[in-house]
Amino acid sequence: MNRIAFTALLSVLFMISCGDKKAADDSVATVRLDTVQVANADATLQFPGRVVSSKDAHLSFKTSGTISRIYVDEGSHVQAGQLVAEIDAKDYIVQLSATEAEYAGIKAEAERVMSLYKDGAATASDYDKARFGLRQIESKLKNHRDLVAYCKIYAPFTGAVQRRFFNEGENVTAGMPVLMLVSQSKPEIEINLPATSYLRRSTFLSYSAQFDVLPGQTVPLKMLNVMPKANANQLYTMRLSIEGDARGVAPGMSAWVSIVAADASEESEARVPATALVEDKDDCFVYIYEDKNQTVRRCDVKVLRLHTDGTAVVSGALLPGNLVVSTGVNHIKSGDKVTPLPSVSKTNVGGLL
Repeated sequence: MNRIAFTALLSVLFMISCGDKKAADDSVATVRLDTVQVANADATLQFPGRVVSSKDAHLSFKTSGTISRIYVDEGSHVQAGQLVAEIDAKDYIVQLSATEAEYAGIKAEAERVMSLYKDGAATASDYDKARFGLRQIESKLKNHRDLVAYCKIYAPFTGAVQRRFFNEGENVTAGMPVLMLVSQSKPEIEINLPATSYLRRSTFLSYSAQFDVLPGQTVPLKMLNVMPKANANQLYTMRLSIEGDARGVAPGMSAWVSIVAADASEESEARVPATALVEDKDDCFVYIYEDKNQTVRRCDVKVLRLHTDGTAVVSGALLPGNLVVSTGVNHIKSGDKVTPLPSVSKTNVGGLL
């Protein structure tokens, strides 16, 4: 009796296991599908920027001396050609006076010798000495006159004094900055490009900026130049001029610069969710959903770019409108039958109705 019961139990267990195996074989994975989009031919790059003055200059004397007057303070507005500072020129004026007296004597002597040479009463050697001596003293006179002129600083352009480095009565040497002057013309913007964007600069189509002081307003820009050498942070500085109305924007303010760049790739490109990508050793592929038989097939692709919005630009045999599996890719294989996840209704959020 026990043997008969045991045999019957084994039969029942065998039938149950076979039924489970059949059910497992007939199970169909539920996946999410997304439509392949055309990769945008024009990509928008964005960089933080800083508003700078179109021109700035560190003003200094061309000669050394003691500062006698500084006519401007920090924040003062100046016009081009305006006298802004000068040093005590007494010593240079005395030197110039001595040179002028020396020049008068040498000139009179040179003219006398030249006159005698014309009359044949002086030798050619005397004539050359007089001529070259006069040229030498003329150069010396010009140099000393320049030294007196160098005792004054004039504003090279209209602007405002950003900083004053010295006060009256202090000694300065030639070339030492005394004042910093910034232009009051329309300001410019500086941004820093990474090497990848720097290499794409020939594809840049347009530039624009947004400022906190101009909410909701986009201001067009024009690229002026790009530094050919990277800075200490391995970034390349680009300078842009503000072409639109940017009243209220001043040097030192921050900006957000957008650059529209053309796609230089010659490959056929498509945009897919990054979650649809599957890595297989050195290859990458996606699963395309075949609606007629509700199966998936493998399609090899090459990843060109990844975007921060969770999408990837790929090249390969994908066509716009193809459906790709974007969720559950690690639980299926090519040829498997799948069930698409129903799309979420825009009017029934959460499926509550």
